[in-house]
Amino acid sequence: MKNSELIISGGLDGDDAEDRADTGAELELRPLLFGPAQHGLRLDRALVELVPEFSRSYLQQLIDLGAVTINGAVVAKPSTRVKAADLGTIELRPTPQSQAFKPQAMALEIVFEDEHLLVLNKPAGLVVHPAPGNWSGTLLNGLLAYDAGASNLPRAGIVHRLDKDTSGLMVVARTRAVMDALVRAIAAREVGRQYLALAHGPWVGRRTREVNAPIGRDPRNRLRMAVVDLDKNPGKLARTDIELLQNCDQGCLVRCTLHTGRTHQIRVHMASIAHPLVADELYGGLAAAGLRRQALHARRLAFTHPVTQQPMVFQAMLPPDLSLALAQWGLSYNES
Repeated sequence: MKNSELIISGGLDGDDAEDRADTGAELELRPLLFGPAQHGLRLDRALVELVPEFSRSYLQQLIDLGAVTINGAVVAKPSTRVKAADLGTIELRPTPQSQAFKPQAMALEIVFEDEHLLVLNKPAGLVVHPAPGNWSGTLLNGLLAYDAGASNLPRAGIVHRLDKDTSGLMVVARTRAVMDALVRAIAAREVGRQYLALAHGPWVGRRTREVNAPIGRDPRNRLRMAVVDLDKNPGKLARTDIELLQNCDQGCLVRCTLHTGRTHQIRVHMASIAHPLVADELYGGLAAAGLRRQALHARRLAFTHPVTQQPMVFQAMLPPDLSLALAQWGLSYNES
């Protein structure tokens, strides 16, 4: 999405039919004259030539919203062919995507903050970045409301993410220099990230296990990630160290230490060793022990402060749903 699409929006998000009524944003009605160069083109392609400061996907969304007319009639299909000398209008109105990067006040559990960065404890169910189906109400929106300076940073200073249904610790930058430093530290594997996971199946064998298995898009299901053969499918190297903490007949409580940060890494690696996370339906887990979200919690975060050079170590207690799940299986975790 181009920057101009964000600048022109500025209203509140809403359903398609409610954009004009509820956003409160100024709308621009721009006249259109289709010339010989656009004759015979699809409407969306012709609009790219006549309104070049906006992306084709954004213009397609406006067509779908009924914001484009040709010769006095609303045209709702991007594939409609235009003719030379056709006259029209386009109403440049906000779309959910164009409004994604706006402040929305929300309760944030801040564990630590100074003028350089903050560390927060993300609850399960909170999406980190705007995306299809979640264009508002994300952590990014909350950070923009919490800190006015976040609007000057890419992704509001977010340097790593947790899945929607994963709870726990995240670090967020408050300046560009600190953001760049944290990104470098993560890439250099200088940020320690430990997770607690409740998985199906009792643990067998040695208490510790290192999983070195490349991860890429699942070639059989593009909505999932998977352990892949790099000779046959694209992917990236991934390593997770797994340590058994407690065991029972139904499953096991493990501590996972990330050495890389691939999408769904712990979930994929645990499933690959026949221990899918409880309630992680995408990777073979089932709802159990009262849980309906994947049983994964970012428990510990450690890094060197990019400015003060002080070692920073944070721990987040298990959320109530995971504590209750452990109790149902007769397990416990020492928070010390």
